[in-house]
Amino acid sequence: MKNKNILNTSQDLKISWEKIQLELKTKFGNDIYDSWLRKITFEEEFNNYILLSVTTRFIRDWITSRYLDQILSVVKNYRSEINRIELTVNEISKAPNDLKISDENIKSSKNNISFIKDFVFQYNRIDPNKTFDNFIMGSSNKLAYEASKKVAENTSHYNPLYIYGGVGMGKTHLLNAIGLKLKDHNKVMLISAERFMYQFVKSIKSNDMVKFKDYFRNADVFLIDDIQFMNGKEAMQEEFFHTFNSLLDKGSKIIISGDRPPNKLLRIQERIKSRFSGGLVIDIQPPDYELRYKIIKLKSEELKQYYSNQINISNEIQVFLSKEIKNSIRELVGALNRIVSFSRIYNKTPNISETKIVLKDLLNFSENKVTVDLIQSLVCKFFKISKNEMLSARRSRYLVRPRQTAIYLTKLLTSKSLPEIGREFSNRDHTTVIHSIKTIENLKKNDQDLCSNIDTLKNQILYNNQNNEI
Repeated sequence: MKNKNILNTSQDLKISWEKIQLELKTKFGNDIYDSWLRKITFEEEFNNYILLSVTTRFIRDWITSRYLDQILSVVKNYRSEINRIELTVNEISKAPNDLKISDENIKSSKNNISFIKDFVFQYNRIDPNKTFDNFIMGSSNKLAYEASKKVAENTSHYNPLYIYGGVGMGKTHLLNAIGLKLKDHNKVMLISAERFMYQFVKSIKSNDMVKFKDYFRNADVFLIDDIQFMNGKEAMQEEFFHTFNSLLDKGSKIIISGDRPPNKLLRIQERIKSRFSGGLVIDIQPPDYELRYKIIKLKSEELKQYYSNQINISNEIQVFLSKEIKNSIRELVGALNRIVSFSRIYNKTPNISETKIVLKDLLNFSENKVTVDLIQSLVCKFFKISKNEMLSARRSRYLVRPRQTAIYLTKLLTSKSLPEIGREFSNRDHTTVIHSIKTIENLKKNDQDLCSNIDTLKNQILYNNQNNEI
């Protein structure tokens, strides 16, 4: 009977997804709508959120990162009480038309998502698409992966399991995978430390601490993400400590993730850090080249299949991304998404030089390293002229083109204004700077040699330090 209160069963109260789609088309335009938003399928409506689905993880991640907040604002115009959207992957919708899909299969697909139905704690962090099967393993995360699998298979003898590592390393993915594996036969709670704090404060204000204690201490599997955000909250740490002990006493599994080992947590009670250290503590190292390349290769193949070979990330680009984006897996996938966006906008896959421009901030190409003096020196060396000749008033053809090229590259690779660029080139007027830039831009349309020269110069200017990691 309780579940009937959660789902809006009255058909006349249902949101009209067709109307929302029309508004989304108007709001975002035909290109974005046809490329991304048309692919969204309305699944179900609940009291304070709606469930939507798409056919691939890539589409889900793209929509979530760029459009989901705006979609929610449109939905709220039709139903103000809707405060969030759950977007999941439903590969059933990709099945051929002649393939019969039973109601049981559809129901099973929806049941892959667990929702907290308690009226006080209507929140859930479990992502049905982060599983052990799609976790890409390498030497840097193998130990954490194997330990998580043992917890999920009930073959581990350690409790708690504490996984730590930098952002975007796969910690949350492993917690999700454990939760999904165990949720069918256990009461699973997956929550972030920040959300735990929010529920704690909310329960104090509403005088519902008894429900709070009962709810969190009743879990068979308790997974808490980003524990470092609990720092300094003494009252909440006190409650968490007792929750932790209560769960251990009843034999519940506890899995924790953080950005650092327990002994390096700041402003966390020593007794809590001691409890964390009493189980198995495992770190996830930054991904090595082999793992990064494996991830890029897999994602590129997914994109190729999805876009019917319209987007083809060359092996050269894959190797380049794998070598240069080292900080996190999330950043690596984000870099690939930028390349895809460039390809869709310009209807071409960028070459290495263009890739370096697109990913300038990720590749640590600091503007401070790209100086006008560096540009002038490298252009002069390339065209075999002296800097004095370039900066002189002479108008010989063999000097004009290098000078215009240097001015064009200065505008492209620095944030200097036109008058500032003119001053750097022997106090030339800003109209001369504009003429130089336009001349190079026009010549590039038909002069492949000039395009090649500029690409070579951009590589030299932006990327002098070659990294040989393999």
